[in-house]
Amino acid sequence: MGMQRLTAYWGTRNWGSNLLLPLAWLYCSLVLLRRACYRLGLLRARRVGATVVVVGNVTVGGTGKTPLVLALVELLRRQGYRPGIVSRGYGGRAAKAGPTPVGADSSAAEVGDEPILLARRSHCPVMVGHGRVAAAQALLATAPCDILVCDDGLQHYALGRDVEIALVDGARRFGNGRCLPAGPLREPPWRLRRVDLVVVSGQGRPGELGMTLEAAALVNLADPHMRMRLEVMAGRAVHAVAAIGAPRRFFDVLSAAGIRATEHPFPDHYAYTPGDVDFGDTLPILMTEKDAVKCSGFARPDCWYLEVTATLDERFVTQFLSRLKDIENGQEAA
Repeated sequence: MGMQRLTAYWGTRNWGSNLLLPLAWLYCSLVLLRRACYRLGLLRARRVGATVVVVGNVTVGGTGKTPLVLALVELLRRQGYRPGIVSRGYGGRAAKAGPTPVGADSSAAEVGDEPILLARRSHCPVMVGHGRVAAAQALLATAPCDILVCDDGLQHYALGRDVEIALVDGARRFGNGRCLPAGPLREPPWRLRRVDLVVVSGQGRPGELGMTLEAAALVNLADPHMRMRLEVMAGRAVHAVAAIGAPRRFFDVLSAAGIRATEHPFPDHYAYTPGDVDFGDTLPILMTEKDAVKCSGFARPDCWYLEVTATLDERFVTQFLSRLKDIENGQEAA
């Protein structure tokens, strides 16, 4: 079942979800037991000698973590920090063998697609590894970083952290409010009360700390120096390709810009082949930046990716920087 169908399935408490409730209760119990073991010291979180900021969510599927990580490292750099990024490297072979550094020219098959995107856009050191502690230690040993941002690490308690940031999709929220597999939750919603900051992407509610995703430009895959505004494609027929956790978000952006897109959703982290983007015509192909990482090697001249940037609520920026100052001054969060 694709992520789009799962999202719709997990949006209601239907009969299928009801049948899976016993498994959801078991899953939730195991999650709570594991968390309790860390809180009681039966399992030990390891510190790595630098400030660690963890970004994650309590639901499966895309919520916009990659743009948030990019916005955070840019904010940190402007404040005089030397940030580095740690990621699992989902879908990459090398990360399973141990910590692996990521560069702009790394292979997605080796290190995963999102880490390459992070390396290209952030211009800061990136290390992937299934063991977050080992990856963080390897990054600190090889790069002059004084703060680490851990991408998608909220549930990886083995890595000691100083700041936890949870991202919530403003449209989907928590679906039917049930844990896997009866619903989309990795952890119960009350977990958000234990994090330092909660950011809502998209349709936020009054008082929430928001993050707005903005379409910066269309960038040509064959020649990245070629850029144009998204509005240039208004009224045109195109093929739209997306292999991300929430492809509907990408398709809706194109629709809002007046683009007539034939939609081609693929599973998240899908490994493209040339045939996957050969639609037998000459229409332009638009895709996400994460897709472009895997398609640039066989892209046609009319293939473009949408560069997206995140704008953070000023209240979030103030609270985040204040929390970092408290850490530097040796103060614990209240």
